[in-house]
Amino acid sequence: MAISVKINVFEGPLDLLLHLIEKNKIDIYDIPIVEITDQYMEYIHGMETEDLGTMSEFLVMAATLLDIKCKMLLPREVNEEGQEEDPREELVQKLLEYKMYKYMSYELKDKLDGAAGVFYKKATIPGEVLKYREPVDPKELLASLTLEKLNQIYKSILKKQEAKIDPIRSKFGTIEKEEVSLSDKMLEMKEYAAAHHRFSFRKLLEGQTSRIQVIVTFLSILELMKMGYIHVEQEALFDDIQVEVQENPETWRHLTEFADE
Repeated sequence: MAISVKINVFEGPLDLLLHLIEKNKIDIYDIPIVEITDQYMEYIHGMETEDLGTMSEFLVMAATLLDIKCKMLLPREVNEEGQEEDPREELVQKLLEYKMYKYMSYELKDKLDGAAGVFYKKATIPGEVLKYREPVDPKELLASLTLEKLNQIYKSILKKQEAKIDPIRSKFGTIEKEEVSLSDKMLEMKEYAAAHHRFSFRKLLEGQTSRIQVIVTFLSILELMKMGYIHVEQEALFDDIQVEVQENPETWRHLTEFADE
């Protein structure tokens, strides 16, 4: 039998999040992710437990909150219907599901406590009566059947089929292969720098074909700056960032070694 572990007054990361939301009187459909993440991390730092299994659950939720916090800083993704997707949507659904099961457990506990004083009398119906079954006449059974009743039966069957669909797993996406690696993008930037000695950072990003391409290109620019191969400058606030090559790209030996790794 599994033994439940309780940290202070919280039975898991979702229980802690639900407590923070109710404590701050926050609308669960519009969670201020920055504020909740800060309070959650503050609690994590104060935890004292040697149970790695329990601690890992809280750390996984901390990583999820930080991931959502980062996504909130990026432009919203648009679904097939043209509506912006909220990075908090999956977390909100988990919290609502957890809250439902939590209060259901309270109801079951009350029923269990109340059932302790209830006693039932065993059935004393004669066996002959239990074995009796009324004969069924198909014509009589279908005599009052109408199209309206058939439609109601059909709809009830559809509802039962929909209830079997897992609301969480049915929304899982597919894992796609990485479009481009950082090492490949670094080599591509070497060729780009050889053709453009000074170029616009904005135009460089506008030439990328996807969000992943934009992110990897941004990371490659940071790596080249750290290696001292390029220099960036911005004359005024909100002006375009200009990138200038400091060395001849043909001499970027360390870049080739980085790509080989």
